[in-house]
Amino acid sequence: MEIVVDAGDTTRTYEVVASRAGRRVETAVRRGVVEVSEVTRSGTVVRTARFMANRVLALVEQPVPREDGSDKEG
Repeated sequence: MEIVVDAGDTTRTYEVVASRAGRRVETAVRRGVVEVSEVTRSGTVVRTARFMANRVLALVEQPVPREDGSDKEG
């Protein structure tokens, strides 16, 4: 997941990835704060990145690459 944030005169891009097999990235918006967390299979939060919601320009979810190496459709 890429997070694009307004940093005044420029933008900054942060990346949160599921670093191990079986983990996932979850996003939540609460009280003006965007939280992006890496979560284990059991639901335990490993790490969290927090951003002010009014500064977040985009949340970009990247597709997971296939393990067999084929990028063809069909």
